[in-house]
Amino acid sequence: MIWRYDPILLNDEWTISHHISAFEYMAKELSPYTEKVVISFLDFYQRTERNTVSLCLRKFSADDMDILARELSAIAYAYGLEMETCAEAIDLEKYGIKHSRCVDERLLSRISGYALNVGKDKNQRLECGCVSSIDIGEYNTCKNGCLYCYANYNPTNVISNRKMHDWESPLLTGTICSDDKITERKMKTLKDGQLSLF
Repeated sequence: MIWRYDPILLNDEWTISHHISAFEYMAKELSPYTEKVVISFLDFYQRTERNTVSLCLRKFSADDMDILARELSAIAYAYGLEMETCAEAIDLEKYGIKHSRCVDERLLSRISGYALNVGKDKNQRLECGCVSSIDIGEYNTCKNGCLYCYANYNPTNVISNRKMHDWESPLLTGTICSDDKITERKMKTLKDGQLSLF
């Protein structure tokens, strides 16, 4: 299990000291069950900025990120947790924080016991380290209503999509109709068949 502490946001309530306190509490509770924590600072996409006006968020300065990275990494390492960032351009190696890959071929290889031959996902942001994968999610389907979430941008569509959900359907929303066209995606194995001496 990989624990995520994100998105990190700042306002009058969620201050740097509040994050330090909340992170320490969670690190203490979760450290017996996980090896790694991934952090990410809130990205201010156009939709995010529009939806979070009521939260009175402020953007991170380089100093804010540096202070939080230093303090959170010290807590993480005190509890035996490795810390990485998700899709962040900032270099935090001086605090032992590396860039993460949420879809990580190294981890998948370790779990499966097979070397994998897969490259970086070309459909992601430059800062994203994830390898190529197939996303099975869909926008405007989560009912949690987090204002900072870029995946929910239309509350009306969220309600409509949630109403169409069918537990017995193979689709995330709705059901397969008689006039739907279903195309089977051609897949190939990512197992690396190359023999290795190491």
